[in-house]
Amino acid sequence: MFYQNFLYGLFAIVLAVVSIFTGEPVTFIMLGFILMSLITITSYLKKIYEAVKK
Repeated sequence: MFYQNFLYGLFAIVLAVVSIFTGEPVTFIMLGFILMSLITITSYLKKIYEAVKK
């Protein structure tokens, strides 16, 4: 789990650096919201899959 969180953090840092150089902080914020939503959806789908698998 730590490795996965590390990758998400690294991805956020890369997006932040790119948004600073391109001058589009709003894009960074919106991509952050999308990333958090996808992570949440993925975690719920994994929980559902494990419940159905049992």
